[in-house]
Order: sequence, then C-alpha cells, then structure tokens
Amino acid sequence: MTPFDRPPVGMNLARSAKLVAQAFDAALVEAGGTLPVWLTLLSVKSRELANQRELAGMIGIQGATLTHHLNAMESQGLLTRRRNPENRRVHQVALTDAGEAMFEKLRTAALAFDKRLRAGLPDERLAEFAEVLAVLRANVDAPSFGRLLTAFPGDKNDVPPRSRKPARNVKS
Repeated sequence: MTPFDRPPVGMNLARSAKLVAQAFDAALVEAGGTLPVWLTLLSVKSRELANQRELAGMIGIQGATLTHHLNAMESQGLLTRRRNPENRRVHQVALTDAGEAMFEKLRTAALAFDKRLRAGLPDERLAEFAEVLAVLRANVDAPSFGRLLTAFPGDKNDVPPRSRKPARNVKS
C-alpha cells in the first residue's frame, strides 16, 4: 500500500469538515438562524456581558465582520449593545428575550444535529475521535512547529520540492 492509496489525513479532514459544516448550517437555517447567529448567541449566552472584541475572538471572526452580524441581530431584536461606562470605546453585548428564544430554538436544532451526527458511533469511538482531533490541532498549533520546519531537514537536498523556493528566471 502506498501513501497515495487513500487521501492524506488533512485533505480528508478538510473535506469532511466542510461537508459537516454545510449540513450544520443548513440545520440552523431550517430552525430560523445561521451559523454566525448561533455562534454569537452561544458566545453571549456563555458569558454574562461580553465586549465585542472578546466576542469576535470567541467566534473566530474579525471585528468588522462581527459588527455586521451584531447590527443585523440588533435590528432583529435579538441582542442589545451598550457602551461600557468605564471605557466608552467598549460595547457590552446582551441577549434580549427574543434572543433567548432564538438561542433555545437554535440550541434544539444544534442538539438534534449532533445526535444525527453521532448516530451509530459508540461513546468509546467518539472519545477516541475527540482525542485524535485534539492531537491534530496540537500538531498544527504547536509553538515549536515553526522551529521544527526551519531546523529540519538540515540539508537543502532533503527539502521536499514544494517547500523549496522557486528558481529565479535569470538570463545569462
């Protein structure tokens, strides 16, 4: 068996993640929301009053993108923003009653999707899968990863062709 008999782990993971994310977003849309709305509601709900910068970091988006989502959600009556009296540049975000109701609808949809996704997988395999995902994340996020790439391999002839700098087109 050669390494090319099956897709590389990264490719397989990326394809699976994309498919699952699309299906999850579709389930949330069916319940009246979207993935960004769900992540925002979940993040706000999990903390008393989060400021916008912290909220963007928890969701994993840029501040400008978050502002767009918050403006839309505020106009729908799902949340309120108010300036922090101690630092007027900071907005604090809180759910309204309508936001709480939407949170519950999307929570129900998320739990149903999770149940569907886990169907046929015993708890032991799911626990092992979670461990594998944690190792993959650690392998990518490891602080020493950059040092490993620069320190290994030591001989430029050992560097795989993709990572070599392209040759310059120099005329003689």
